[in-house]
Amino acid sequence: MKIAYSPCPNDTFVFHAWAHGLIPGAPELDVLYADIDITNKLAAEGSGPDVLKISYAALPWVLQEYALLPCGGALGRGCGPLVLTRSGGASPDPAQLSGRRVAVPSERSTAYLLFRLWAAQHVPGGVGEIVVMPFHEIMPAVRDGLIDAGLVIHEARFTYPSYGLALLKDLGSWWEEDTQLPIPLGAIVARRSMDLEALAGWTRASVKYAWAHPEASRDYVMQHAQEMDPQVAQAHIDLYVNEFTADLGDDGYGAVLTLLQRAAEAGIVPQMDYAALLK
Repeated sequence: MKIAYSPCPNDTFVFHAWAHGLIPGAPELDVLYADIDITNKLAAEGSGPDVLKISYAALPWVLQEYALLPCGGALGRGCGPLVLTRSGGASPDPAQLSGRRVAVPSERSTAYLLFRLWAAQHVPGGVGEIVVMPFHEIMPAVRDGLIDAGLVIHEARFTYPSYGLALLKDLGSWWEEDTQLPIPLGAIVARRSMDLEALAGWTRASVKYAWAHPEASRDYVMQHAQEMDPQVAQAHIDLYVNEFTADLGDDGYGAVLTLLQRAAEAGIVPQMDYAALLK
């Protein structure tokens, strides 16, 4: 079975057991390791693998072909995207982004949706140019003055000070304060023609195996972690693999619905049949 997920530690941690044949009855996986912007496009084109890790923000474009699985993804608290600049201050002013160039990891990412929703309220006149680039290139580009600010995700939360960058806004904190809900980041979707209940069961079993045997996945995680420090990789896993990874639950589904409804009202994503999220 073909599957696509990122080389980030949370994804390799979650799918290690399944990818290595450790889940009884689960089909063998043919894994494509790809950045979220690539998997979003594959799913939207309908040409992607059977199962993909995409952004929750990309769901309105893919739900006709793909169904949301209730496990395996990334939601949480205290794990949202950050807006970074080269200079900070005691009280960073969002107005400094007015008319500026801002790099984002994908225009169909939760990070970008949160940024758009926040900027509409806090950046007078709006930002200038949006530049899409792979997330690992964003911080060097901000540091080197190629762009004015960057929207970063994943392990950048732990490493941005080493680039001499300053935090302008933690969009996760803004979202949580505003909604009291977790942040919906990465979703696992599967073709509707497949046995979705079985896929969810195998995914959940892989998550539980990872928790029960945390040492087993270490080599696999670090093999794909792009020279990441092991402590940073573990912090990444601890933050993004949580109770919502095992099951979305009411809070998880509520967070996804709230995000997509707000984005649709703002004209950022298409209107959609929200019942399709549940089936």
